[in-house]
Amino acid sequence: MQGTRVVVEQLDVNSSPARVWIKLRLYWQLIKSLQTGLLLITGLAGFASVCCPVQRWSTLIGMLVTLFLAISGSTVLNMVYDRDIDARMERTARRPLPSGAIAPGEALVVGLTLSVLGVGGALVLAPWYGLVVGAGLTFDVMVYTIWLKRRTPWSIIWGGIAGGMPILAGRTLGTGQIEHIGLLMALAVLLWIPTHIMTYGIKHAADYRRAGVPTFANRYGERVTRLIISVSTILAVLTMACAAWLIELKAHCMYATVSLGLALAGLTALSVVYPSPRLNFGIFKFASIYMLTAMLLIILGA
Repeated sequence: MQGTRVVVEQLDVNSSPARVWIKLRLYWQLIKSLQTGLLLITGLAGFASVCCPVQRWSTLIGMLVTLFLAISGSTVLNMVYDRDIDARMERTARRPLPSGAIAPGEALVVGLTLSVLGVGGALVLAPWYGLVVGAGLTFDVMVYTIWLKRRTPWSIIWGGIAGGMPILAGRTLGTGQIEHIGLLMALAVLLWIPTHIMTYGIKHAADYRRAGVPTFANRYGERVTRLIISVSTILAVLTMACAAWLIELKAHCMYATVSLGLALAGLTALSVVYPSPRLNFGIFKFASIYMLTAMLLIILGA
């Protein structure tokens, strides 16, 4: 009886639907679903800061689909290019590409297909919107990952520019042009990126050193890195507050955004004076909560 059950389970795993499901789960890991989801929400916030998404649901769906395709495509392409350094880091060695669960050639085709569909669809939806989406993908893959990531820790600036493109794209789609508020929102995300990335770089400094990827913590030391995180966070909070004021965010949403930002800035300042691994990891987690909450407040209160 037990042998029969094993055979049935083996048949189930080898069936076509099972193989497709397993492959989809692997690619879900490959596109970094949580990161992709956060970037999609920033794009939605940019769009909602101009107009009510419910009243333009067809445009909204088009934006979410094209942004998802472009962001996912760029992430897969980055994973393909970085598979060698991922294999040398303990925290990334079990990802689908370095572990051999997905072939690099297959992932490359999937990444290129998603990218072309995303940028092409965005250009059809609105030319200026498509240009911003295309610029984000170019900065992320070509400039950040391929050109600079293995050469200098300052590559994070260009990665931050790519991270700010979805909110600028959403705002551009809503207004029909690239304007100062959209750029200010993108700048807020760019200034927030060090809080998210550099705290992670401190936590996994040994991994990055082993892989040969330069980080601020390894190049300039933890104290300087924490100081940069603190200054960048304060500037991000001020920029986000300025953008919220310009879009006339409702008062209670504005207060909540500023309060969360001040709490995050306070934690980063505290880490300069009293550094600890626990506080560093707390800042990393709280930074994502701050950005997610700020975007949701813009969506609800713009």
